[in-house]
Amino acid sequence: MKKYLKYCLLVWIAVPVWAQQTEVIGPDSHLKVNVALKQGKPVYSVTYKEKIMLEDSPLGVVTDIGDFSRNMNWIGQKTSRIDKTYTQNKIKKSEIHYQANELICTFANADKQEIDVVFRVSNNDIAFRYVIPRKEAGSCVVEKEATGFDFPAYTTTFLCPQSDAMIGWMRTKPSYEEEYRVDVPMNEPSRYGHGYTFPCLFRIGCDGWALISETGVDSRYCGSRLSDAGEGGLYILDFPMPEENNGNGTVAPGLALPGTTPWRTITVGDNLKPIVETTVIWDVVEPLYETVHDYRFGRGTWSWILWQDGSINYEDQVRYIDVAAAMGYEYVLIDNWWDRTIGREKMKSLADYAHRKGVDIFLWYSSSGYWNDIVQSPVNCMDNPIVRKREMRWLESLGVKGIKVDFFGGDKQETMRLYEAILSDADDCGLMVIFHGCTLPRGWERMYPNYVGSEAVLASENLIFQQHFCDEEAFNACLHPFIRNSVGCMEFGGCFLNKRLNRTNDGGSIRRTTDAFQLATTVLFQNPIQNFALAPNNLTDASQICLDFLKQVPVTWDETVFIDGYPGKYCILARRHGDKWYVAGVNAQKEPLKLKIQLPMFAKGNRVTLYNDDLKRNVYTREVTLSKNKELSLTILSGGGIVIVK
Repeated sequence: MKKYLKYCLLVWIAVPVWAQQTEVIGPDSHLKVNVALKQGKPVYSVTYKEKIMLEDSPLGVVTDIGDFSRNMNWIGQKTSRIDKTYTQNKIKKSEIHYQANELICTFANADKQEIDVVFRVSNNDIAFRYVIPRKEAGSCVVEKEATGFDFPAYTTTFLCPQSDAMIGWMRTKPSYEEEYRVDVPMNEPSRYGHGYTFPCLFRIGCDGWALISETGVDSRYCGSRLSDAGEGGLYILDFPMPEENNGNGTVAPGLALPGTTPWRTITVGDNLKPIVETTVIWDVVEPLYETVHDYRFGRGTWSWILWQDGSINYEDQVRYIDVAAAMGYEYVLIDNWWDRTIGREKMKSLADYAHRKGVDIFLWYSSSGYWNDIVQSPVNCMDNPIVRKREMRWLESLGVKGIKVDFFGGDKQETMRLYEAILSDADDCGLMVIFHGCTLPRGWERMYPNYVGSEAVLASENLIFQQHFCDEEAFNACLHPFIRNSVGCMEFGGCFLNKRLNRTNDGGSIRRTTDAFQLATTVLFQNPIQNFALAPNNLTDASQICLDFLKQVPVTWDETVFIDGYPGKYCILARRHGDKWYVAGVNAQKEPLKLKIQLPMFAKGNRVTLYNDDLKRNVYTREVTLSKNKELSLTILSGGGIVIVK
């Protein structure tokens, strides 16, 4: 009898222990997420091929209606399979098949209030979020999240720091334009002491890589970032700083209940291929509205990047429209001050001229409002719904096809509402939208049908402003495919053919990279509207090889394949448009890069066209034949590039 009682006691003790942890595994069984309740706190950990990617990391939120991060009880769990296909014409792939296993864990706090934590785990991606049900309360304020990411101590980082608020040009920061540091130990603090902007790349010793970001952020939440690393390598999700947007708007987002937070995403692998090729940012979100418009993507010219403010006049814009027409481009982007230096009446005449040349127009606007000191106009058009709708109807009447809206400077929920309102109203008038001086897009390519790209990176204008950024151009280009451009469209505005970055090609910053490098970035950087930094003089002074390439390079892709590379050193990837492949590579190292690459998308013996630099750093082309192993031997100069076309 005593032995029987002892056995029953052991069973009774074992049941809650077993019930307070569970595991969800990716379809190919390599990626595993363990969820547990330890001392009343929900945590999760991640392994990939039995190697630790994340140690026990905290989960939970703290709201004004209850604390869901401690003193929690395990209520239950359920699992399901996700298997869906969708098409998307403006990201790194056009047809996506998403398969994942879903785990929903339900917890209750000391007041018996429940919360669900939803995990979706595919072969290399994890997405998770919180779902707060509606019971007594119909709304809540999320005061903070306990959400964390605890990396092993030997992890190094590839991160972009969050800047101070209300600094920089006309007090417009933060705008996701700070400089990255690579292979840095976790215990080194961020430059400004505010942590890091998404996405965040980590190298976990010799075991693998992890990319952390978020998706599904819309008007119902704020944008977040990672804190500095705490003890043992723990990064916590942080909300915006109170000072952002000149102190206007709340830091803590409000949710109508039932409500969900955005998805936090983790992409892991034992190499960089899953990082570069991930689509998780779009896999777990859905379109927020349907459109009746058929948006056309393409390439454009842009006078401001080289000719600056002085070029925003009728005559110079005619010249850039002519360049776009000569190159077969779809668009011209007319930047700030057009309402004063060209005027609204003459803008109709300019639009008519562009249309006769087969070119459509994008126009620049300030986001306006009470959060910066910007004077560049048009101002006070995008922040007020009455004025905004009237302005967009006028643009539609002119046949304008898109707008570029600049200078947002914050991640608060109030600012996210402005992004969404601009996009929604613009779609009503058939307008595409580019954002500059802005936050990271978080699944917006799929959520908003007329969204076509964001800057949110140290982009091409900085090459004009300081020689330092020209000196670092190749280094930064070797980061973006692994980090910033991996999670969203990147409106960089590059591809310079001028040797000197000014109007007359004889002064200003000196371009350090080769023409072949510049060609490679048109493939390396992904955005469905590419505004290239070409100038009228390039039609006569640039290499015909470059011009011919730039006349036919596409901007939308059906497939993306990572070939080789290391962040900040070099990168080679392939993209397919229809049945045509483009392989692009750049080298940021001080010495020429010699390597053999495998090109599995081609057949042995295929002949391909190679664009490369000769020893004098001039671009050339030649036909080369792949070996029987589908290999190709390459040399990429320091600051140089290659493109392979088949």
